[in-house]
Order: sequence, then C-alpha cells, then structure tokens
Amino acid sequence: MGRRMLRDVDPGIIRAFLTVAETGSVTHTARRLNRSQGAISQQIKRLEQLSDKLLFSRAGQRMVLTPEGENLLGAASHFIAANDRIWAALSEPMIQGEVRFGAPYDIIGSYAPAILRRFSNAFPTVRVTLVCKDTALLLSDIRTGAIDLALTTELGCGTGGETLRRDQLVWVGARSGGAHTRHPLPVSLGAESCVFRPIATAALRKAKRTWQVACEVSNMEPVRATLEADLAVAPMLRHSIPESLAALPAAARLPRLPAFRVNLYQAARPNPAVLAFAAHARACIAVH
Repeated sequence: MGRRMLRDVDPGIIRAFLTVAETGSVTHTARRLNRSQGAISQQIKRLEQLSDKLLFSRAGQRMVLTPEGENLLGAASHFIAANDRIWAALSEPMIQGEVRFGAPYDIIGSYAPAILRRFSNAFPTVRVTLVCKDTALLLSDIRTGAIDLALTTELGCGTGGETLRRDQLVWVGARSGGAHTRHPLPVSLGAESCVFRPIATAALRKAKRTWQVACEVSNMEPVRATLEADLAVAPMLRHSIPESLAALPAAARLPRLPAFRVNLYQAARPNPAVLAFAAHARACIAVH
C-alpha cells in the first residue's frame, strides 16, 4: 500500500468548528470570531467535506455534535492550542510590559500555577500581577480596567467572554469522612459574592435538606481545613478537588449540582503581553 497523502488543515476552520460546538450557533460563532454567518457555514461545510462525515445535526435551534463530531473534538482542541502556542512563540521577542491577571479562589490553585510558570518562562521580562477575588468582583474589575485579564467560573458566559472548559460542580468532603451524614448538614461556603454559594444553598433547600454554615469565607485554606478535619462538606469544581479530599458519591444523597464554565475575559484593548498571556492560558487549560 502507498503512503496516505498528508494534507494541511486551516486553523481557522478548526476554530470555527470548536466555537460552533461550544455555542451551538453559527450566528453566535460569527459574532465571536468577527466573521459573517456565511463564512462560518462554509468553514463547517469544508471541514465536513475533508472528513467525509456529518459533524453537526440540528436539535431545535441549536447545532449539536454528531458522534463523528464528538470524536474530532479532542484533537481539534489540541490543534488550536498548539496553533496559539506557535503564534505566541513567534511574537515573543517583541513582548514587554505588564499583565494584571485575576482568578477566583475556587480555581486559582488548579490553573494559575501552570499558566504563570509557563508564561514566566516564555516572557521573563513581563511583570505579572496576580489578583484573587470572587468571579463577580473580577468581572467588575475587567469592566473598569482594574485588571487586564481574568479567569472566571460561571454557569454561562457573558459578553466578551470565552469558555475554555466545562467542569461539574460536586459536593466534596474528607476521604472516608462522615460529615455528609450529619443533621443538619455542615457546609463550608464562600462569602456572599461567591458564585457557588447561592447554587449550593438553593439545591439544599429544594432537596429539603437542613444545613448550617461551618465556614463562610472566600479563601480556600480555611474551607479546605474544615473539610480535611471532616467538619463539613463544600461545593467545588471536580477539577479543583485537592488530593486530600474526595467528591462525595451518589450514595451520600446530596442534591446534584450543575456544571460550570471556566471563562476567559480580556480588557477591551489588550496589549501584546495580555494577548500572549491569554494564549498561554488557553493552551494550559486545554491540556489539563
């Protein structure tokens, strides 16, 4: 047999595919990528011709991935992440300045170290200032220009945001712990501005589960301490669970919590350093 002919794939087509998969809409994809709807439709059609497979089907007003489209999703994500890394590497010699980066308490330990390490190695002359606040406060800081770039955890994605990952919110406790069996249920929650707090308390009320607050701060260290001591349970994103803790199984009979998005927001006029930092954030989160 002869060798299979290799062909180059336009990154723009793959980026359109990923964005339609995320938004479920050609219209929203066109708006986000600053292209016409016709151009996005042609890119999807071109990719389907290359693969000789139908990648999307209609479910009401939404475009949803077919099984063939689902199979392509992982490779497409890695392809775009690699493309963004190459682009960042090409622009590295010219980049200087400062990046003011914000992340919420619930994911700062999961993603920030890898992003900061990678960016610092690539751009040692760029100064990075880290701001740690709840999502609502970070979004306010982006709007006022107090920070240049932020990761957030949200149920949806606001105007100007970009979803990098979806993650399930779950109940977490000590390994082999028994806090979840107590009545009322002891719960460690963030402060009033914590995005998980109203979701978790509403789920408990709906399930008619009585509960009491064991810890009430937007700081992971005291929350983690109460969980490791088996004094409480808490809502956390699955990817952010420390090794010393565990997601509680269905047998714990706690109400199911929704999935959240890890979103990226940038300032209205990002400088080259901010754009490079965003590319590193995308690449790091894609491989987590």
